[in-house]
Amino acid sequence: MAKKHKKKHARRDSSGAWHGRAGDAGGQAAGDWERGLLDGMPAFLRARKSEQFLLGALLGAAATWVLTDEELRAKLIKAGMKLYSNLAGGFEEMKEQMADIRAEIAAEQPEDA
Repeated sequence: MAKKHKKKHARRDSSGAWHGRAGDAGGQAAGDWERGLLDGMPAFLRARKSEQFLLGALLGAAATWVLTDEELRAKLIKAGMKLYSNLAGGFEEMKEQMADIRAEIAAEQPEDA
């Protein structure tokens, strides 16, 4: 039984994966690098190559449809502009509130200086 256990660990250690041993200069960053770029993606994006191809083909078809349909493209641009103006207005309102709070704090401070 001990031989099987040793062989199993030797095979796992020779794979080059990081096991967190003391004195390992690579640390956690080396472990993250070995996992690959697709490791943080959802499972359906890390699936088999054929599924990735089909997903890419569907996304490409959707992008082509959106870019070639002028009416849909105009609606998307209009919605994007509304979103941007709402966000910009919200930030301006927040800046005004911050200025009001600063003015209130400054008014409460004693003029002893």
